[in-house]
Amino acid sequence: MPDQEYDFDLFTIGIGSGGTRASRVAAAHGARVAAAEEHRVGGTCVIRGCVPKKMLVYGAHFAEDLEDCQHFGWTVEGKSFDWVKLRDHVMKDVDRISSAYTETLDNHDVTIFHEHAEITGDHEITLGSGKVVTAKHILIASGAHPFIPDFPGAEHCITSNEAFHLDEVPGCILILGGGYIANEFAGIFNEFGAKVVIANRTDTILRHYDFSLRDRLMQISMTKGIEFLFNTEIEKLEKRDDGTFAVKMVGLEERSFDLVMAATGRQPNTGGLGLETVGVELGERGEIKVDEFSKTNVDYIYAVGDVTDRVQLTPIAIREGQAFADSMFGDGEPYAVDHNCIPSAVFSHPPIASVGLNEREAKTQYGQIKTYMSDFQPMKNVVAGRNERSLIKMICDGANDKILGIHMIGPDAPEIMQAAAVAVKAGMNKADFDATTAIHPTVAEELVLLR
Repeated sequence: MPDQEYDFDLFTIGIGSGGTRASRVAAAHGARVAAAEEHRVGGTCVIRGCVPKKMLVYGAHFAEDLEDCQHFGWTVEGKSFDWVKLRDHVMKDVDRISSAYTETLDNHDVTIFHEHAEITGDHEITLGSGKVVTAKHILIASGAHPFIPDFPGAEHCITSNEAFHLDEVPGCILILGGGYIANEFAGIFNEFGAKVVIANRTDTILRHYDFSLRDRLMQISMTKGIEFLFNTEIEKLEKRDDGTFAVKMVGLEERSFDLVMAATGRQPNTGGLGLETVGVELGERGEIKVDEFSKTNVDYIYAVGDVTDRVQLTPIAIREGQAFADSMFGDGEPYAVDHNCIPSAVFSHPPIASVGLNEREAKTQYGQIKTYMSDFQPMKNVVAGRNERSLIKMICDGANDKILGIHMIGPDAPEIMQAAAVAVKAGMNKADFDATTAIHPTVAEELVLLR
């Protein structure tokens, strides 16, 4: 039954993927729910992250498809690309999805406050308007924001937030970082005709992925014209009168770029929430520390999603929000999200997908392992004359052939990996894949033909 001592049973700060799911499910369980969002409903994924980025990835793919189609008998005359048209169409769809999120919460009678919210006392939230409300439980789902390194001129850098709103594709862009955001936008801008340079402060891109995939992506990216600079970082950046940027990097001569983008990680949004007022414990990166049930050290305050810095992925935020709402307001037993064996993808050109342990991790944890690999040229690339090879790698426990990880780079890798991830999560063996009939001719059939 609702607790009439408070205005709400649950107050959610942040209406992104995790906050939306938690609020909707809690309300469906009968809780009186309110949620506050000072920016736009939908959060990073919908507004400035994976959704609009994937739309740009789709648009970028046409650059190669229009080139390859000639080998399949098609003639396309007068082709041209209009960045503004794509940008505006993507933003229009973002508006649609954001509205859908709002409608979902409205349909579940969630009270939405389109303003800043701050914890100002025990069970107390003060809104930007000055209105004060109380809640039995508070959920922090405020997400994260791009991190920009500190150097002279850093204020001139854009991040992935601003990349969706550019007036034009830059002629030459420097992207700082070696993670998935850097490599995804490198592929996007490269396909749209920009000269792309990636500068990374270490000697490794995509460090959490298997080395075979990292190496293959870098080889293909370099063939496409993307330049990599390793073990360097910006010393200073200056904006010239003509709008270009003079960039001096460690150990390198000064170079000129039309745009500089920082893709150097994301930091939890914990500032300005009043967490210190009630003593919520934070980690070294400013993340909210929680237990397996997303509970903080303060009995009535919980946190899900990127703000906890456990796993910064939208599906994880959604699962954490669901688990919190079910456990707190549902009739069943409380349950926690399993953060092991999480599939992930990099929507680069070509894309990468992975689930489970990479080869180095598997050797460390299991000692004796077996590795199966297929290195091949997809049929479409053969016909198109595109010298670009795909790779699938399966890693198994040497003792019993249990699959520990699957890693892939190539066309539709993320689509293929979603199904394969079910098998890995279920603890299946190599023999289970071997016993499965191939769908021929497909790229995915290589998974059941590995020898």
